[in-house]
Amino acid sequence: MTSSTLTSRITRSTAAKLTALMAVSAFLLSSAGCDKLRARDQLNKGVQAYKSTKYEAASNFFIKASQLDPDLTVARLYHATAEKALFTPGNDSSDNLQHANNAIAEYKKVLELEPKNILSTKGLASIYYDMSKFDEAKQFNKKAIELDPKDPENYYSIGVIDWTTTYRPRMEARNKVGLKTEPTMQPLINDKKTCPEIKDKNTANVAEGIEMLEKAIKLRDEYDDAMAYLNLMYRERADIQCGDKSAYDADWKTADDWVEKTLKVKKVKAERAAKKNAGGIVMPEKKDN
Repeated sequence: MTSSTLTSRITRSTAAKLTALMAVSAFLLSSAGCDKLRARDQLNKGVQAYKSTKYEAASNFFIKASQLDPDLTVARLYHATAEKALFTPGNDSSDNLQHANNAIAEYKKVLELEPKNILSTKGLASIYYDMSKFDEAKQFNKKAIELDPKDPENYYSIGVIDWTTTYRPRMEARNKVGLKTEPTMQPLINDKKTCPEIKDKNTANVAEGIEMLEKAIKLRDEYDDAMAYLNLMYRERADIQCGDKSAYDADWKTADDWVEKTLKVKKVKAERAAKKNAGGIVMPEKKDN
C-alpha cells in the first residue's frame, strides 16, 4: 500500500468521524433547544394557573419547567412563590411545612445561580417571617438591604420583626406580675425586678427597630405603615424606661405624635384616592427617595 493511499484512507476515516460527531452535536443542540422551548411552555402554563389561584397545578408546571431547563431561574422563583401561597402560617402539619420548605429550597437554589437575586432574597425573608423564624427572616432582610439600600420595605420588615420579638416577652412579663392595660396602662417601669430583666432582653431590638423604621420613613415620607409601627416601638421603649417616669412620659408623647402623623397621612391618601376615582385633579404621590 502506497503512502498516498494510506493517507487518503486516514483522511476519509477522520472525515467520517467528524461528520458523525457533528451529527451527534447537532442532535444534542436540537434536543436542548426543544427542552428550553418546552420549559417555557410549562412556565407559561404555570403562570396562567397561578393567576387563576390554582397554586398546586402551578407548582407542578414550574417543577416541569425547571426539570427541562435547570438554569431557568424565573421558573424556580415562580415555583417558590406558588409553594409560599400554599403555605398557611401557624399550621404545623407536616404537609403544610413541606410547602414552606419547598419554597425555601427553590429560593436558595436561585441564590446559588444568582447570588444577588433580590426577589429570592426577599422571598426567603418573607417565608421565614411567616414561619416565625425571625432570626432567619432578619438575616435575609439585612441581605436585601445590602443589595438594595434604597428600598424602604426592607427596613420596615426588620422594624416589624423587632417589634414582634419585643412585644411578646414584655406582655408575658406584664401578665405575670399582674399589670393591667385597662382603663389605663399600668407601667412596667415601677417593677424593680421584672423591668430590668425585660430591658436587658429588649433594648437592642427596640433601638434597632426605631432606627430601621425611621430609615424606612426617610426613604418613603408617606409610609403610614412604618409610622404606625414606630408609634408601637416607642411604646415598647417607654415600658422599659425602668424607674424613669419622665423618659416614660416622653416616649408615650412621641408615640402619640406618630399616631397623629399616621392618621394625617392616611387621610391624605384616602382623599387622593377619592379624587382619582371621581376623575378629579390629583396631585402626584410622593415617591420613594
